[in-house]
Amino acid sequence: MSAFSRRGACPALSAPMETGDGLLVRLNPVAGGLAPKALIGLCESASRHGNGVVEITARGSLQIRGLTAESAVALAGEVNALGIAVRTGVPVETGPLAGLDPEEIGDPSPLADRIREAIGASDLAGRLGPKVSVVVDGGGRLNMDTVQADVRLTAVSSNQWLLAMAGDARSATLLGAVGENDAYEAALVILQAIATNGREARAKNLLAAINVHLMRQLRTLASFTSPPPSVLPDALARARASGRTEGGGDAVRMSSIGLLPIRHATGLSLALPFGSVPASQLIDLARAAESLGATEFRPAPQRTLIVLGLSQTACLTLQDRAKTLGFITDPLDPRRFIAACPGTPACASGLLHTRDIASQLADEAADLFDGSFELHVSGCAKGCAHPAPAALTFVGGEKGAGLVVDGTAKDLPAGYMPGYEAARALGRVAKLVRASRDKRETTASCLSRLGAARIAKAFEQG
Repeated sequence: MSAFSRRGACPALSAPMETGDGLLVRLNPVAGGLAPKALIGLCESASRHGNGVVEITARGSLQIRGLTAESAVALAGEVNALGIAVRTGVPVETGPLAGLDPEEIGDPSPLADRIREAIGASDLAGRLGPKVSVVVDGGGRLNMDTVQADVRLTAVSSNQWLLAMAGDARSATLLGAVGENDAYEAALVILQAIATNGREARAKNLLAAINVHLMRQLRTLASFTSPPPSVLPDALARARASGRTEGGGDAVRMSSIGLLPIRHATGLSLALPFGSVPASQLIDLARAAESLGATEFRPAPQRTLIVLGLSQTACLTLQDRAKTLGFITDPLDPRRFIAACPGTPACASGLLHTRDIASQLADEAADLFDGSFELHVSGCAKGCAHPAPAALTFVGGEKGAGLVVDGTAKDLPAGYMPGYEAARALGRVAKLVRASRDKRETTASCLSRLGAARIAKAFEQG
């Protein structure tokens, strides 16, 4: 076991990170998922050595908290004994149903494997910072549109990929398009450019002036085109129209819960409330799923968990069981539209009881969460649970609890309240929206029309 990772780094199994309730480790199975028995074993290990809670992050990683220096070593040993191989090095991520989604434009797995091999054969892993990542998105029902990455390759046909950097599908800067055979090399060109700026660098550092040297290197690839030919914007427009990119976050969130058609079978997708569930409940779910014939559990983006290997009838049976165990089975459950970090006391940086606030709002203002917007409840200004802008962000800080309108936790709040008044103050905003919203108006459009000043006034004064 190596030294603990610094805050802000990725807490790998071999380098746990200090938090308010002990050490945290994050792991991504090489196979993409876990057999039911392996998941049960992992949960039992988390209960023995951690705080008994298992988390799935917005990116689809498994997390275990509450470890000590000694128990983290024991956990790593038990993970190995269970035969769970975990990814190390620069993350190269694909969708949770890569190669299985019947709506997929192109299978991202071979390209992702080729990029991983090329990174492993180079010195990049040691030169890049721990947050640098690559996304290879084949499209389909469960795409990677909402996942931030330094390098993005998005399929527009079975052998052509859009190349972009620094962001999610909506915010990343499009560089051009590249063919299947050159796509892995294009990713390495960008990663090398990031690495030349040091371990603190990210792709966004290259955006101020997408340097001539970088573009010159990309243009040496035989299939690279910049700007993309007319067919590519047309393909991107079609993808956006189907909810894959612009405005697609809510569409992805809606479609990622429930029964999922996959090649030659049916899958079941469930969500964890705010990405967290007691290990004992996950064990109960895994045992029920195994008894019904499930073969695999796959952690997925948007804090979801996909069960594979079941018949449609078995999926419905397991869905009912999952609901009784406290998992989210309704795509319109208000908790799906609230991003809340662990907060205090679980995180050393947390200044708010974020999950308590989020749960209270989900109960008392459920009618506002219509899928048109997301609320972010952040214990501090780092905004780990939702780095992208949100319609409303509630953030803990030195002045108490601040409300950011249409921004991130790092932005200047429009108003402040004492932390203990958090839920009540946000309840006043909810009351304003109810009173102001037209019958056919979404919550998002109402918030936009009201503007930051009126929202902040309601937040602070009612």
